[in-house]
Amino acid sequence: MPYAPRIVTVVVLCLVVWAAHPASQAPTRPSIDDLINLKRVGSPAVSPNGKQAAYTVREANWDENAYETEIWIGDAASGTSRQLTNARKSSMLPAWSPDGSWLAFVSDRDGKRQLYRIAVAGGEAEKLTSVDEGVNNFAWSPAGAQIAFTMSDPIAEAIKEREKRWGDIRIEDQDQRYVHLHLLDLPTGATRALTKGSFVVGSFDWSPDGGHLAFDHRATGDPADGGTADISIVNVATGARDVVVAQEGPDTNPQWSPDGRRIAFVSAMAKPFFYFQNSTIATVTPGSTTVQSLTGEFDENPNLIAWTRGGIAFSASQRTWSYLFTLDPATRKIDRHTVRDEWIGGGFSITADGATTAFVGSGPAGFPEIYIAPVTTMAAAKVSDSGAQVASWPKHGREVVRWKSHDGAEIEGVLHKPADFQARGRHALLVVIHGGPTGVSRPVPYGSSGYYPIDAFLAKGALVLEPNYRGSAGYGEKFRSLNVRNLGIGDAWDVLSGIDALVAQGWVDRERVGSMGWSQGGYISAFLTTRHADRFKAISVGAGISDWMTYYVNTDIHPFTRQYLKATPWDDPKIYADTSPMTYIKQAKTPTLIQHGEDDARVPIPNAFQLYQGLRDQNVPVQLSVFKGFGHGLTKPKANRAAMQQNLDWFTKYIWNQPTGSAQ
Repeated sequence: MPYAPRIVTVVVLCLVVWAAHPASQAPTRPSIDDLINLKRVGSPAVSPNGKQAAYTVREANWDENAYETEIWIGDAASGTSRQLTNARKSSMLPAWSPDGSWLAFVSDRDGKRQLYRIAVAGGEAEKLTSVDEGVNNFAWSPAGAQIAFTMSDPIAEAIKEREKRWGDIRIEDQDQRYVHLHLLDLPTGATRALTKGSFVVGSFDWSPDGGHLAFDHRATGDPADGGTADISIVNVATGARDVVVAQEGPDTNPQWSPDGRRIAFVSAMAKPFFYFQNSTIATVTPGSTTVQSLTGEFDENPNLIAWTRGGIAFSASQRTWSYLFTLDPATRKIDRHTVRDEWIGGGFSITADGATTAFVGSGPAGFPEIYIAPVTTMAAAKVSDSGAQVASWPKHGREVVRWKSHDGAEIEGVLHKPADFQARGRHALLVVIHGGPTGVSRPVPYGSSGYYPIDAFLAKGALVLEPNYRGSAGYGEKFRSLNVRNLGIGDAWDVLSGIDALVAQGWVDRERVGSMGWSQGGYISAFLTTRHADRFKAISVGAGISDWMTYYVNTDIHPFTRQYLKATPWDDPKIYADTSPMTYIKQAKTPTLIQHGEDDARVPIPNAFQLYQGLRDQNVPVQLSVFKGFGHGLTKPKANRAAMQQNLDWFTKYIWNQPTGSAQ
C-alpha cells in the first residue's frame, strides 16, 4: 500500500467564490497567448537619493518572435511610473549616474549590445560605445566621468586563418575567447582595455576613490571552470593587476567597503562540493592573504548586493520566501528586512547609505511589482502597476503545504487550487517540478512558465502541485545534500509522497495524475516515467537527463555530476546506473511527451533521443519535439507558445480523455 502521509497546510490564500459575482462580471480565463503576453517587471535600480527606481518591463513581440524590454522610472512619493525608453529591440540594465541626472543602459537597437545614456528628465538616448564585440556589463565610476565595462575579445587570428583553410572546426577545450575589462572616458568618448590575459572577467566593482576596480575572473568561459574563479584588483591608471583571493573553489562578486580598505565577496571557502554546500560572504584586505568568513552560521546561500554605510546587504531564500538582509561586518549580526513574513523579494538595489532599497516584490496574492522602501521599516511604496493586467482573471488559490517523505524528510510545496475549488470530490492532479536541483517553487499568481500552462490546468479544474523536493534552495545545506548519491531516487520519494498526501486528504483522484518538469524537473519526470510508471497517466520530460553517463560525457558542466554522485562513470558505474531513468526503461508504460532544445549544451539532446527510442521499443505512446535553434531554455514567444500548447494537449488527452487543439 502506498505511503500516505498527512499533508499540513501552512498558508491558505486567495480562495474566492466567483459565483457571488454577477454573470456579466465573470472572470476572464486567460489563453496561453495571454499568459505569454503578460508584461513583467525586472532589474530595479534605486536612484542615489532613494526617491525613484528605474526598472525594465518585458513584453512579447510576436512579429519579431522576441521578448523585448524597455526602461521605466517609478516615483516613490506619487506611486506612479513613466516609460523612459522606446526603441526597437531591447533596452536593459539601467544604472543611475552618481549625481542621479543620467541613466546608462545597454541596448541592441543597432544590432550589437552597446552602451547608451539618457537624461532622467527625458529626451533622446545618446550612444556611448560602438565596440565590435558588444558590451556585456558595466558600472559608473564614483565621480561619474568614466564607465567600466566588460567585452569579449575578438576571435583569435589563428582561428580565423584555420577557418579560411579548413572551414568551421572547433577544438574542444582549446578554442577559448576571453572577456576583459575596458574603460570608457565620457568627456572624450575614448575607450581602452584595462585587463588582458588568459582569463574571463565576471562581476566587478569600483573602489570608493575611483582608483581601482575589484573583479572576479576564471580560467575560461566554460561553465565547468566556474570553480576556478578568483578575485583581483586592477589599477585604473596603470593597468597593474594584483590577485587578492586565490583559493580553491569559486570566489566571486567583489564589493568594496565604503572606506575602501576591504573587499567583501561570495566564497565557497575551498569547500569541495560547492554545488550543494553553502557559500558564505567573506572579506579580504588588499595586500593580505587572510580571508575572513562572516556568514558561516547563516544556513543558506547569501546573494551579496553591496557593502553600504549601513552594513553589507544581501538577499537569500528562506523556504518558499525570499528577503533582504543586512550584515554587520564587525559583530556578524544579521538583520532581516521584509514587508511581511509571507513575502518574495528579489533583485534588490540599495542606496550607498544602506537606507533605501528598490526591489521586485510579490506575495501569494500579489502579482510581482516594483517597490521602493526604507530598509528599517520596509514600508514599501508600489511604483508599478503590473497587477492591473490580471485584475479580471480568476483568483486562483495557492497554499504552501508540507508532508513527510518516505525517509521522514519534511518536504514543502506550492499547491495551486482553482478559483472555484470545492473540497468535496476528487480532482485531477498535475505535478510541476522545478529545475536546479537548487531551484525553488514559490507561490506567485500567474507564474506559469514558458513551458507549463499551470493556469490552463487550473481552469480545467485540476490541482497543481509544485514540490520543493530535496536539494531545493531555501532549506539549508543539509536539505540540499539529501539527494547526493540519491538523485532521482530520493527526489521521486518526495514527489510520490506529496501525491499520496493529497490523495489521503481526499482531494485527488489517484487515477488522474500527471507529472512534468524542465531540466532537473525533466530528469525527475523521466525517472518517474520509467521507475514509477504505474503512478501516472501522462508525463512530460523537458530538457531532461535520461542517462547520467550519457549526460556526463556530453554536458558543459562535468563537475555537477562528479559532485552530486561523488564519482565518474569509470569510478562507480553502479551509482550512475541506479540513478538513471534508462536503467528502468523496461518498466515504462506511461504516455510521455519529450521536449528538448536542439542545441542544448547543459543537457545535450542525446538524452532525449535515448529516452525516446527506449520508450518506442517498449511500445509506449511517446512524442519527441525538438526545438530547433534553442539551447537549454526556450527563449522566444512562439517556442513558449508551442511548448505550453503541447503540454496542455498532452495532458488534456491522457488525463481528461478529451480532444485537443494540437500544436505540432
